[in-house]
Amino acid sequence: MSEKENTAGSPSKVTEITTDVDFEHHTSHLPSSTLLVLYFHTPWAAPCTQMSTVLSALASSYPVTTPPAITFLSLNAEDLPDISEAYDVSAVPFLVLVRDGKVLQTVSGSDAAKVRDAVEKHAGKSGNTGAAGLPPAQVVNVPKDEPISNGASSGDKPKDLSGYAPTSKDPATAPEMSDPTNTSKEELHKRLSELVKAAPVMLFMKGSPSAPQCGFSRQTVSLLRDHGVRYGFFNILADDEVRQGLKEFADWPTFPQVWIDGELVGGLDILREEVGNDPEFLKKYAVKPKEGSAAPDAKGGPTAPEAQVTA
Repeated sequence: MSEKENTAGSPSKVTEITTDVDFEHHTSHLPSSTLLVLYFHTPWAAPCTQMSTVLSALASSYPVTTPPAITFLSLNAEDLPDISEAYDVSAVPFLVLVRDGKVLQTVSGSDAAKVRDAVEKHAGKSGNTGAAGLPPAQVVNVPKDEPISNGASSGDKPKDLSGYAPTSKDPATAPEMSDPTNTSKEELHKRLSELVKAAPVMLFMKGSPSAPQCGFSRQTVSLLRDHGVRYGFFNILADDEVRQGLKEFADWPTFPQVWIDGELVGGLDILREEVGNDPEFLKKYAVKPKEGSAAPDAKGGPTAPEAQVTA
C-alpha cells in the first residue's frame, strides 16, 4: 500500500511487511500513543486465510488519523524469523498488540471475536465494526426482577448456592497439577541430559511432526524426512519447564533444536548449513532400505511410538 492511499479519514488498511528494514521504517517513528497491531502468518497455514480477511475488515473499521491512533502490519513469520523470535511467535495466526514498545496482549488462533475484543480493549470501539462484516458483540439482557437460575429448568425454583460449602465427598473441580517450583535446577538438567539422548537424533520442536506449530519446525521435519533420518521428537509447547530449561541447558535460545548423539547441532539454519557443507552429514542416521528393495531413497520420519518422548 502506498503512503498516498493512507490519507486521513480513509479506512485503515493492513500493510504487508516484507523485510526487516521495512518493519523498522514503519515502526521506528510511531508516536508512543499509537496502538501497533502485528499480525504474523504463513502461506501454508489455512487458518491464516480466514484471519487475513477478519483483520482487513477490522482495520477498515478504524479511520486513518494524524498522528495514527492505530496501525496494522502483516508479517510472514517464516520470511522474518528474527522479528518472529523477538515476539515469541510459536504458532500462526498470531497477533501482538504493542504500544510504546511494550507488548500489551497477544492472541493466538483465528477466533475473530477474540481478535476484535483485544483490539477494541486497547484502541476503543471503531463505531462501525458491524458494517465491516464482523459479528457485533453479544449482549445478554436479564430482567431486573427475574432471578437467574443455576441449572434449574423451567418451573423449578432457582437453586440458592450462597451457603453451600464443598465436602470431602465432592469430586474435585479441577485436576491436580504438579508444582514446577519443586523441581530443582539440578533435577531439571538431569532430565534434560536424558532427553537429548533419548534417540540418536532428537528434535525439540513446536508441535509434532504430523502437526508442526511453526514454519521452522515444519521445515526441519521435512529436511530430516527428505534425508531418510529416523528421529525422536519432543513437543516443547506441551512442557514449558523443558522449553525454558533447554534454552539455558543448551545455551541456545530458539526452537527447533536438533541434537545428535547427545550433542547440540543447532536450529534449522545450522542443520541446513551442515548438510550443505557435507551431503553425508546425516547418512549415518538414515533409514537403510530393506534388502532387495529397489527404492533408492528411504523416507525418514519419527521413530516407533514406543521410542517417542511425550512428557
